[in-house]
Amino acid sequence: MNDTLHLWGIKNETMSDKSVEKEYGLSRKEIIDAINLGELQFREGSMHGNPWFRLLRVEVETFIEKKYGTDYLKNRKDKKHLSEINKELKTLQNRMSQLEKGKRKLLDGYSTD
Repeated sequence: MNDTLHLWGIKNETMSDKSVEKEYGLSRKEIIDAINLGELQFREGSMHGNPWFRLLRVEVETFIEKKYGTDYLKNRKDKKHLSEINKELKTLQNRMSQLEKGKRKLLDGYSTD
């Protein structure tokens, strides 16, 4: 676990326990049990008085692979990636709609001259 020390400061290499629950479907009990067994390192954090655990993504994924298998982990990662793609597509569609409205306004302004 000492070889993971550098990961604590790298963006996207750590995640909160809440993110682990949402992204990978682990329960809080499973996370705490894994911490108690020494399978997951953690750092404590607190925001607005609400405590949370910061976990290393690589350790969480290793734990999930051991417990549920590679297919489960791949399925969860694919599901998250698809969700991110759909969110980006929706954002782009909204932006395209705004640009089309702006284009129509400009074109309508030229046709009345």
